[in-house]
Amino acid sequence: MTQRHDASRLILFNKPYGVLSQFTPEGRWRGLKDFIAIPGVYVAGRLDADSEGLLLLANDGKLQAHIADPRFKMEKIYWVQVEGTPGEAALQALREGVALNDGPTRPARARLMDAPAALWQREPPVRVRQSIPTAWIELGIREGRNRQVRRMTAAVGFPTLRLVRAAIGNWSLDGLAPGSWRDHAIDQFKPSSTTR
Repeated sequence: MTQRHDASRLILFNKPYGVLSQFTPEGRWRGLKDFIAIPGVYVAGRLDADSEGLLLLANDGKLQAHIADPRFKMEKIYWVQVEGTPGEAALQALREGVALNDGPTRPARARLMDAPAALWQREPPVRVRQSIPTAWIELGIREGRNRQVRRMTAAVGFPTLRLVRAAIGNWSLDGLAPGSWRDHAIDQFKPSSTTR
């Protein structure tokens, strides 16, 4: 496919567990080059190697910055499997913002949810203890500190076992299998066009 020079290109990638948010592999982690062979696209925001789900890549620096920069407050939705069953007090603490070692978080959207129906099996599987129940939280945040979601759930007493990013702004994982990607051409990106 010939790419027009006036089109911003956006790649939606369902990043599997064990893959870095960079093209080059490192240590035991794989890189994006094992999945995406497209020149001129760069990661817009990051997702830890031990987290899964939506990762966006763009060929337009303004679009990339708009997605990644917390100043634009683009909401990111996570499905979080935690150890234990959070009650209303823990969920309310997440909604109000929790104190982390680098300062309090902004208020978040948090609710208990059923295990996502279309969720794939993780490789390797999550280690769970038979004697301790697990639960799923849908968490929406508008900032992106290092390992923030994991630190937030731990701060309210429920360690994260599995973390899947389901959406960034208006873009979601819908229909994307792990390791697959979808291409979008966005004519002449205007920052206001993707904000809520």
